Amino acid sequence: MTADRFDALRQPLTVGAIDVPNRLWMAPLTRNRADADGTPNALMARYYVQRASAGLIVSEATWVVQQGKPYPRTPGLATDAHRDGWRAVTDAVHAAGGRIVAQLWHSGRVSHPETTGQELVSASATPFERLTIFTDTQAKATIPTPRALRLDELPGIVAGYVDGARRAIDAGFDGVEVHGANGYLLEQFLADGINHRDDAYGGTPENRARLVVEVVEAVAAAVGADRTGLRISPGHGAHETVESDGGDTHRALADALAPLGLAYVHALSELDRPLIAELRERYGAPFVLNSGFAVRTDRDEAISIVADDRADAVAVGRAWIGNPDLLERWGSGAPVTDANSKLFYSDGPEGYVDYPTLAEEQAAEERAA
Repeated sequence: MTADRFDALRQPLTVGAIDVPNRLWMAPLTRNRADADGTPNALMARYYVQRASAGLIVSEATWVVQQGKPYPRTPGLATDAHRDGWRAVTDAVHAAGGRIVAQLWHSGRVSHPETTGQELVSASATPFERLTIFTDTQAKATIPTPRALRLDELPGIVAGYVDGARRAIDAGFDGVEVHGANGYLLEQFLADGINHRDDAYGGTPENRARLVVEVVEAVAAAVGADRTGLRISPGHGAHETVESDGGDTHRALADALAPLGLAYVHALSELDRPLIAELRERYGAPFVLNSGFAVRTDRDEAISIVADDRADAVAVGRAWIGNPDLLERWGSGAPVTDANSKLFYSDGPEGYVDYPTLAEEQAAEERAA
């Protein structure tokens, strides 16, 4: 019975202009393997190629301006060198039969001046209570209070996303995903616990949603709504994000963006939340559910998300790290490899490109026999 239900994950799906061969997607996963200046490299290309059997790879979050870089060795799309580095990745993924979109990122207050070389910005000057962050020189650094972005700076924020989106398409990505989740800059505007503005970008659900709407509309105008996705995480609380409006800002966001006809909406949420089901209807776009963050979505849950019509596709993170052939392993019921979490954010190939496929494991067993 479970094997038959797994067939739901094998079904093709069209999201905007992108035809994907199956509904088991690879969620965005920060891995800190880019060059120091944010340029993607050959090691990253190898990593993504190994996982090209995913229905759609959503790249690790990729900063669009230096000000929005949160962690060391995370990749960018802010320079032509970044674009060219990503081109080698996308060419390799496509040659392996895969599809890949770029997740566009500005970290806002989730960063440190040591990493960006600039002061931190956010919707408001709202400090963290406990959160610390890694920098190039410190294992754990206290995050300073950010500065509230001025009104005259917001068009530049929008332009940064547009420039990043254009570079992504020039780099060969099949589309882009605007990162409006996980407590980074765009969600800092959405969240009433962080956004205390009293201008056109704060105070009401429609105002808090305004910057995200402007970013997504501008990106869609630049590269096509049919190649633009959006990531959201209503009420998830990552990075001390507090949302206490019962989902009204996300409702306003969905109603404003629904007419665009986005390629897809990608929600991070636990299962069976009424708000998530409501947002799926409001957006009216193909809907992707990612049910885990710092936890692993297992096989049965992934099957249920699609087979029981909780979403059109499921995005899985941790299971792809240790199992580059996850679709095959789950499809055959083979054992899966638990990834070494101590190596998630380390440097080099260990814990990154050295996880074997099922075929490689079987070949090694035959040689040892």
